[in-house]
Amino acid sequence: MELIPAIDLKDGRCVRLFQGDFAAETVYSNEPAQVLDHYLSLGARRVHVVDLDGARDGNQQNRAIVADLVARGRAILQVGGGLRTLDRVKDILATGVERAVVGSVAVTAPDDVMRWMTQVDPKRIVLAFDVRIDSAGMPLLTTHGWQKTSDTVLWQAVDQFMKVGLAHVLCTDISRDGALTGPNCELYAEAVRRFPELQWQASGGVSNARDLHALRDCGVAAVISGKAMLEKRISSEELRPFLPNASSPAST
Repeated sequence: MELIPAIDLKDGRCVRLFQGDFAAETVYSNEPAQVLDHYLSLGARRVHVVDLDGARDGNQQNRAIVADLVARGRAILQVGGGLRTLDRVKDILATGVERAVVGSVAVTAPDDVMRWMTQVDPKRIVLAFDVRIDSAGMPLLTTHGWQKTSDTVLWQAVDQFMKVGLAHVLCTDISRDGALTGPNCELYAEAVRRFPELQWQASGGVSNARDLHALRDCGVAAVISGKAMLEKRISSEELRPFLPNASSPAST
C-alpha cells in the first residue's frame, strides 16, 4: 500500500477542511510548493492535489499553482477539483499530470464520464466518490464539494463504470475527513471485497501509523492523507514503509 500525501488548495493556499465544511478551514501554508517539497523529502512518489475552489463552484482559480507544481517535475501528481468536462480532463492530463480525479460529475452525469473514459486512457482517470454513511449504514454519494447528498449508493455507482475499464477509485468517508478519528476500515474492506480488481484509494480519518497498517490489511492500494501529514502526527520512521522513495534506515 502506498501513502499519497494530499495538498488541498483554496484561494491559493494549502488548507484542510473539517468534514468538507468550507467555513471550517485551517490554513497550513501560503506556499503549496514548499508543502510538496516536504512530502518529497519524506519519500513520497505521488501527491494528490485538489482544487477545492474548483470542486465547489467549477472555477479553477488555482490552476496556475497546479501548473507550477507539475512543472517542477519532481512528483507524480493526480489532480482533481472542477474537472467537469472532457476538455478539462484532457487539458490537465496534457500538462503532465498522471491521473485526473473526477468527482461530482461522475455522480450527476455518469453517462458523460463513461463516454470520456472511451476517449482517454481509463487508467489515467480516478473516480472520486465521497460518501456519507446513512442511518442504515449505506454509503451514499455526495457532490459539489460535499454540500449535497444523493440517494445513489457507492456500490451502484462503481458497478456501472466497470464496463468502460475503470481502474482507480478514491473513496472518502467525509465524516472522517480532517477529523483524525481513524479511517472507516469496514467501508474499505467491503469495497475491496466487492471489487477486488480495482485499485482502491482510501481517504479520511488517518491519524497515526496504526491507521495505515489497518488500511493495508483491508487491501486498499493507496491511502490519501493530508492533516496527519501536515501536522506531523506520524514520524518519518513510521511513514517509511508506505512511502516508495523513503530512504532506508541504513542510508540515513
